[in-house]
Amino acid sequence: MLKKRLIPKLLIQHRKLGRTTRPVLVTTTRFSASHDVGDPVSQAKIYEAQLADELIVLNIDGTPIGDDKLMLELIERLAGETFMPLAVGGGVRALDDFGLLLERGADKVSVNTAALDDPDLIGAAANRYGAQCVVVSIDFRTGADGASFVVRHSARHTTGRTVLDWAKEAADRGAGEILLCDADRDGGGDGLNWQVCRQIADAVPVPVIISGGCGRAEHFTEGFVKGCAEGVAAGTFFCFRDQNPMQTRAHIRNAGVAIRMET
Repeated sequence: MLKKRLIPKLLIQHRKLGRTTRPVLVTTTRFSASHDVGDPVSQAKIYEAQLADELIVLNIDGTPIGDDKLMLELIERLAGETFMPLAVGGGVRALDDFGLLLERGADKVSVNTAALDDPDLIGAAANRYGAQCVVVSIDFRTGADGASFVVRHSARHTTGRTVLDWAKEAADRGAGEILLCDADRDGGGDGLNWQVCRQIADAVPVPVIISGGCGRAEHFTEGFVKGCAEGVAAGTFFCFRDQNPMQTRAHIRNAGVAIRMET
C-alpha cells in the first residue's frame, strides 16, 4: 500500500533587506495578505528533521523562472542541503523552464497559469521529462451555488472552467499529479475543501494533493479519508500552529491512515 504524504508548502517572495534582495518564506491569507516567516532553507531543514515526505516550493511573485536567478539559486540550495523530494513552481512559462528547475535539483515542476494559456505544454513536458515530473496546480473558488471554478492571477480572475473539467483534461494530457488549492480557505485554518478533492480524486487516474485550510490535525485526516487525497500540503499550519509535521503525523496515524512514521 502506498503511504499518504504529508507535505509542507513553502511560499516564496523576494524581499529587499538593506541593499540585498533575497527570497523569503511567507504565508498568505486567501491569496492576498502575506506575512514574512523567515529563511526558507532553514525551515526546510526543520521540516526534513520532522519527517516531512516532500516539499512544495512556490514562487508567488510571478517572476518568470527563467529570469529569476534568486529562485534558481534557492532551489539549488534546497536540493543540496536537504534530501526530500522537491516540487517547484511559480513563474514556469515554457517547456525549457521545466529543464531549468530539474537541472537545479527539483524532482517535479508545478505549472499553473502557463498550462491554462497553453494546455499543450502539459503533454510536451510529460513527453520530454516524464509525466512523474509534471504537476498541474489548480487554484479554485466555490460559489454560493456550490460550483467550484478555476481561478488565476492570484485568484483574482475566474477562468469560467470547472475544477473537474480542467483536472480531467490535465490528467488526460499527461499530468502526473494534480495540486488543488482552495483560495477561499487559504491561510484560514477552517478546514480543507475535501469535497472538491474527493470529486477530483474519483475522476482522475493520478494522485491528487489538496491544500488550503488546514488548522487542526484532524483536517489532514479529513483530506486523506474523506477527500481521498494522496497528499495534504500546508504552509500556515506548520509555520504558526503549535504542531510540527511529526506531531501531526502521529495524529494521522492514530486515525488509521497509512503514513510513514520513521526514516
